[in-house]
Amino acid sequence: MTIEIVPDSEHKGLVGRLPPRLRGLALLARFDRPIGWWLLFWPGVWAIALAGGLPDRWPLVLWFLLGSIAMRGAGCVFNDIVDRDLDAQVARTRARPIPSGLVSVRLAAVWLVALCLIGLVVLVQLRPLAAIVAVASLAPVAAYPFMKRITWWPQAWLGMVFSWAALVGWAEVAGALSAPLWLLYAGSIAWVIGYDTIYALQDREDDALIGVRSSALRMGAHVKPGVGAFYLVAVLCWAGAIWLVRPDVLAVAALVPVALHLGWQVMTLKPDDGAGALYRFRSNRFAGLLMALACAVVGSSL
Repeated sequence: MTIEIVPDSEHKGLVGRLPPRLRGLALLARFDRPIGWWLLFWPGVWAIALAGGLPDRWPLVLWFLLGSIAMRGAGCVFNDIVDRDLDAQVARTRARPIPSGLVSVRLAAVWLVALCLIGLVVLVQLRPLAAIVAVASLAPVAAYPFMKRITWWPQAWLGMVFSWAALVGWAEVAGALSAPLWLLYAGSIAWVIGYDTIYALQDREDDALIGVRSSALRMGAHVKPGVGAFYLVAVLCWAGAIWLVRPDVLAVAALVPVALHLGWQVMTLKPDDGAGALYRFRSNRFAGLLMALACAVVGSSL
């Protein structure tokens, strides 16, 4: 039994050297596509930094990194179990381990439990409030795979899920869920909607054929201004969060690099260019880093 390495894999060589069964498990958890856990990781770092947790809480950042890798993997495994029938109908996803037959649903479930146990190790490092907030994420995470069947805006639900680390990080450092956090979180949700709409451009034709909904389909010919609007909302919310932490124009100016980067994505986006859309989607790991640096500059000056 063989399995193809999906076209958007970033580590074809490394994953390709693994024995078939281990390769299937690695692909299930998307270890070949680290962009996912980077995007899950960055909002947590933003919250830790803006709440004043750096540089003293560097070990917490490393725990968040481990948790992001494990829980993003767990989420992907769960998503593939739920979506195995849909994945078999889409050109880009029919080579995934479950629809291709390499990994059984039972083995995938065992792998899911193992990844969740790693997440549990990270969970016990947190204070009670942060741990409670982290556990509360399980319900929206479990519901996400079904959103594309019932709403044109599954990206909005993904935004809530992929921004959840901000809630956990702020609760851990600040000991409360205060006003700047909610603007930071709202901005992250808008950012996720923007970049995941770009990602969804690759699947518009297949999604339309099998009845899967997405913001890319909903926006139609208005994808560029739509993504631009969500990115603008993100920057404005982040500016509000920074202003509440430090009411200083120079502090807000720390957002200029990330704002310029997001603007570049929108201005150069070609909705019919799948490879270009994937490149711009992946560039959001750099956007996350720029935002992290802005939060670190503001938070460390408190």
